[in-house]
Amino acid sequence: MTVRRATCVFLALWSLSVQAETPRADSASALSPAPRKQGVRASEYAADLLQLYREARLEDPRVLAAHARAQSGRERQREALGELLPQVSASTVFSRATRDDDADRSSYDTERYSLTLSQHLYNKAAWESYQKFKSLARQGDSEAEEAQAEAAIDLAQRYFVALASDDELELVMAERRATQKNLDRVNALYERQMAVITDVLDLRARVDSLAADEVEARNQVRLSREELAEVIGRPVQERLSRIREDIELQAPRETLEVWIERAIAANPGLKAKEDALAAADAAIREGKGGHYPSLSLNLSALRSDAGYDNSLTSRYDNYTAGIAVQVPIYSGGSTSARVRALHSDRTSAEQELEAMRRQLLKETTSAYLTTQSSVDRIRATRNALESARKSTEAAEKGFRFGVVNAVDVLTNVQNEYKARRDLLKAQYDFITNLLVLNRWAGKLSGQTIESVNVWLARSDASRDAKRSAAR
Repeated sequence: MTVRRATCVFLALWSLSVQAETPRADSASALSPAPRKQGVRASEYAADLLQLYREARLEDPRVLAAHARAQSGRERQREALGELLPQVSASTVFSRATRDDDADRSSYDTERYSLTLSQHLYNKAAWESYQKFKSLARQGDSEAEEAQAEAAIDLAQRYFVALASDDELELVMAERRATQKNLDRVNALYERQMAVITDVLDLRARVDSLAADEVEARNQVRLSREELAEVIGRPVQERLSRIREDIELQAPRETLEVWIERAIAANPGLKAKEDALAAADAAIREGKGGHYPSLSLNLSALRSDAGYDNSLTSRYDNYTAGIAVQVPIYSGGSTSARVRALHSDRTSAEQELEAMRRQLLKETTSAYLTTQSSVDRIRATRNALESARKSTEAAEKGFRFGVVNAVDVLTNVQNEYKARRDLLKAQYDFITNLLVLNRWAGKLSGQTIESVNVWLARSDASRDAKRSAAR
């Protein structure tokens, strides 16, 4: 009978191990480039930062609106260019006239065809208008690039907030399990009158507090996923890829001066302000062009059989070539007033450029220094976690031997999980600040996101490792 039971237990354990291995194979195949199988829930897949970034580029309304404005600016530039090119028009008139006088009444048809070409030879206002819209088109392109970078930073921040929410829920649950385990142990000792009631009450209060924290953590998980869904345009139910355990996060090796030079040379926001200033200068020149004469060439061809007073004549052709000169003399002072207003607009654009330059220096310096300090912070929090883990193990051993009371064990457990939270937060802050640094330096692109995405695990191995460590 004993052999039979052992055999049954062995077969049951073997079948469970086979069933446990099957989802892992399915998960690995789901992460491969092969097409996904129908009927598998989306929550079984892992979404990484690069995947969500690509989706956000196609779905984020802020990015789409910025690109639409840039396209509008390019079309307005083309519209302004059209004012400088030849203007050709053609017209045709068919008419029927009836002439009635004392001697006779007659009706006849007339035809009139005309072709006209006009070309500016000198028109300062039209030329400067084209230069203005050309600068505005460049400004729109730079603003679209800036909007894309800003949206990428926002997505990364929401992504790591969602990861932090998941971490908080798992850590709260793990701390609650550990505290409950100690509470059960103290309850057993208390029943044997080997522990005091204050230890039982302290542990029970902590378990109840962690239960409330777990409810709040679950709510934060849902809220963080909704924030991601706002950017992506769909519910985000997949597991989020986490930071790998086998990598070492390193700060940029270039100096702060190098990053500032890059930012001044390539930041799209700064370029947009420079283009806005150039557009304001062109607008002033356009306004002053209202004081300049204009010169144009006019060519026309006419074929008609209608004479004076729409009378019927034999068909004739008329060709005309002329040079038109228009000299503005007085417009009531509106041209001068417009130029003065444009000077004020230029001053505003110049001050906005200076404000943007100062913000660029501040944000680049802040992101660089924070990134550098984050590496040391990660190293310090990792050492603190290791020390807290050893302290917890020592406190639990001391409690079993009666050297340490339950409150001391509770304090060590709290310190350990606080160190875990600090380490995860330090890692997320480092990556976020690194992306912010690249954003202000004008280097944030899909390639940058892809480089950061390498630090994220493509499977659930990191998630399982964190869960096992939390336990």
